[in-house]
Amino acid sequence: MDARFLPYLGRIEQEIAAALPHLSDRPQDAGWAERIFGREFPAVRSVHWQNLVEPCRELIDLGGKRWRPLLLVLCAQAFLESRGQKTGADSPLLDTAYQLAPLLEFIHTASLIHDDIEDSSTTRRGKDAAYITWGLDTAINAASWLYFVAAGCIDGLAADDGMKLLLYRNYAMELRRLHLGQAMDIAWHRAAGTAEASSGASPAGAAFPSGDEYIAMVRNKTGTLASLAAKIGVLSAGADEQTALRAGETASYIGAGFQVIDDVINLTSGNPGKKRGDDIVEGKRSLPVLLFADLHAPGSGERAALLDCFARAGREGIESPAVEEAIAMLDAAGVIQDAREQGIRFIQEGCAAFRELFGAGNEAAGSICNLFYSMIPAIL
Repeated sequence: MDARFLPYLGRIEQEIAAALPHLSDRPQDAGWAERIFGREFPAVRSVHWQNLVEPCRELIDLGGKRWRPLLLVLCAQAFLESRGQKTGADSPLLDTAYQLAPLLEFIHTASLIHDDIEDSSTTRRGKDAAYITWGLDTAINAASWLYFVAAGCIDGLAADDGMKLLLYRNYAMELRRLHLGQAMDIAWHRAAGTAEASSGASPAGAAFPSGDEYIAMVRNKTGTLASLAAKIGVLSAGADEQTALRAGETASYIGAGFQVIDDVINLTSGNPGKKRGDDIVEGKRSLPVLLFADLHAPGSGERAALLDCFARAGREGIESPAVEEAIAMLDAAGVIQDAREQGIRFIQEGCAAFRELFGAGNEAAGSICNLFYSMIPAIL
């Protein structure tokens, strides 16, 4: 990531560490348990927190770009700049935004732990998935807990109740949307390899959902945290709800663009810490797959062949020849390149909308665009 963002990222890491410290760090932060759990029973000791804290901290420590909390801070900065207030990465005017930054990373981390369980993925960021390391019961419980710990960032603000209520309302709405998007995704990949009706209808469990359904899914599943970052960022800087809604809508399209690009990477170089084509094993209806379906009539031999690859890969695993057969079919049809271009277009249009929202010449808005472009240099 661009070196200009390092001062922001350094402060974000400090806030994450303070909001969810390792057990070994807790003696220096005696008030943490009281903030998180309220009144404690005398028999409860720090060792009892281990199966909540450590699975989450372990995944957080494995990395991630932290672009969601960074987007939150940059949106706060862009709004302040649009009101004539110049700020730098260390400005006290951004303190509230920084304090809220862990909220995004915690929700994202919780969703990854649950995603791996739901998709039966075995690796995450190059290591065993949390449910493999810690057990299914512990991983589910810890990730669920982390969704609620995220909201503790709001509780700790030196803000009035009206502001906290507004932040809570947006947090809760986007969490509901996140789970709606996941529900749509699960319904479709459960249909992997199933025969499709020749009518082309796309009920919840259809073999191939429509392109519009896919965009709705990714704007909820992936775009929702980008939306939350933008909304909370500008609200923390004093924006009204209408401005927050515009910022959130813009960010959700950018988030959708990155999901499309993630789909493409899965079928080309492979995502970091994952294996190329594991979306096929999991039965994911990614955009390249749906673009392929659009090229061929329902019930056609081409669609049937692709569904057969999905079914075989699902049975045989990532080493199945069906994985590469499916990728070859998609590549030959040109749909991987088409999806790449569509993902980039979403990001470019979203960046232009941010510049319009915050005003021409807004340096922080330019930084938002630079952030997103720096994340996709290989495919621009």
